[in-house]
Amino acid sequence: MPDAIPTEIDLTRPSAARVYDYFLGGAHNFEIDRRLAEQIAAMTPHLPATMRAGRDFLRRAVRVLLDAGIDQFLDIGSGIPTVGNVHEVAQQADPKARVVYVDIDPVAVAHSRELLAGNELTTVLHADLREPEKILSDARGLLDLGRPVGILLGGVVHFVPDADHPAELIATLRTAAAPGSHLVISHSTFEDQPQEMLDAQRLSARTDTEITLRSRAEITGFFGDWTLLDPGVVHMPLWRPDAPSDADDRPERFGAFGGVARNDRPAVG
Repeated sequence: MPDAIPTEIDLTRPSAARVYDYFLGGAHNFEIDRRLAEQIAAMTPHLPATMRAGRDFLRRAVRVLLDAGIDQFLDIGSGIPTVGNVHEVAQQADPKARVVYVDIDPVAVAHSRELLAGNELTTVLHADLREPEKILSDARGLLDLGRPVGILLGGVVHFVPDADHPAELIATLRTAAAPGSHLVISHSTFEDQPQEMLDAQRLSARTDTEITLRSRAEITGFFGDWTLLDPGVVHMPLWRPDAPSDADDRPERFGAFGGVARNDRPAVG
């Protein structure tokens, strides 16, 4: 934990980022977060595996983007640092890769800044997906948005309710991205889910970031007119597994879809 906890942190409410950190085996969470996590896990015993499946999907997607020549990444909703973060994957393959992390949770931001101190090719922004113009403006301090960028929205869009128009927010990010850019999204779903999973998702209302479950069609719509990479929007373990045996015989049990799309619009001017 950092030496000083930011004063703006409300320790009377659990945080989605800290609950996620707990499920991933991290140490950056509090008793209030652990109690909620254990309640959720009692209802859905395989949820920690779901969290790991989401992190594994993101790592696979980042490697695909690296192979496509992407060397700069905008990771929105990055959470609290754990092993296998985007900068670790990207900079292992390309030491010059640049990464901007963005999160709404002040604890996640504080821990990220502590972890990344001295790494001049990364930065951490305290911002909300619901303010995409601010994110893009601040990210320009490290990223060149005139070149292809990887926009990573791993497990974050489902925290934006329909009333806040997530499709429009993501469209703002897409519009700012140069041709050749890629968009990565993973998102929780109600499709193919047992009732106990849906009940557990409702517990997210006790955090500051309630989850909105969406259909495959809704999630696909977030990619707009960008070109979906094979195999499209699928249950996360089915998206380009490292080995056929990694695909899982019941991929729907992880409760989320994942997909990657490329901006194939021609350059303007």
